[in-house]
Amino acid sequence: MRPEVLTLDTLNTPIGEIDVVTDVQGRLRVLEFHDQPQRLARALHLHHRGQTVEASPAPTAVRDGLAAYFAGELAALKAVPWTIGGTAFQHQMWNALVEIPLGQATTYARLAERLGRPSAVRAVGAANGANPIAIVVPCHRVIGADGALTGYGGGIERKRWLLAHESRQVRQ
Repeated sequence: MRPEVLTLDTLNTPIGEIDVVTDVQGRLRVLEFHDQPQRLARALHLHHRGQTVEASPAPTAVRDGLAAYFAGELAALKAVPWTIGGTAFQHQMWNALVEIPLGQATTYARLAERLGRPSAVRAVGAANGANPIAIVVPCHRVIGADGALTGYGGGIERKRWLLAHESRQVRQ
């Protein structure tokens, strides 16, 4: 069986360029910040080893959904089709991230409790950090127990911007 060919596109956003990797079905597989090439390489290695990646425009649904989100239509992310590999726990965690309401944040401990594993705070943090689809699977909505903006692969300033962008749009 031939490996699937994935496409790589780079899109401009208010917080820098993002690299989006999609599959032949038009689903988002990886979204990382362009200035973080090691994170893109890691995600491709972990989740798409042996697959060919070719430069090509992302599907319209992905491009338009992300553009609309950055323009203030936050709900547009729900229309972006995505799928990712990972363990059963990671999937459970990433699905919980998607359920965090727009404009809100939660803590690693609250997420662990929500998953029925209150002692798994570190595992929740590790799964959050391993999320290969930044923004669409909103790992930026997880903060430290003391409210501090901690651990975002794209950098704390981007995390701050994303949280402010969502909060501002929800209040309007």
